[in-house]
Amino acid sequence: MRKIKRNDRAIILAGKDKKKTGVVEKVIGARVLVRGVNTVKKHQKGNPNINKPGGIITKNASVHISNVAIVNPESNTRDRIRFKLNDNKKKTRVYRSNGKEL
Repeated sequence: MRKIKRNDRAIILAGKDKKKTGVVEKVIGARVLVRGVNTVKKHQKGNPNINKPGGIITKNASVHISNVAIVNPESNTRDRIRFKLNDNKKKTRVYRSNGKEL
């Protein structure tokens, strides 16, 4: 089970976008895509077969998962995650600071 998953609210810990927050769009191995963070410009060639125009587009680049932390909505600060077995013997993610489930 991963500690950071899709649709989690995350904060960037290092790099040019340090302290920016966003929602995790995708987890790709040891990298994550965070909406609105680490945006890059890409020169894209047009494709007339599928009506795709060319030009300069802005897209999100991935960030290494070690540079991302979960944001606790109660305290609005970064937090760590631990795993806990609930009543049904199912593993769940909980915040370390207050023990609440995600």
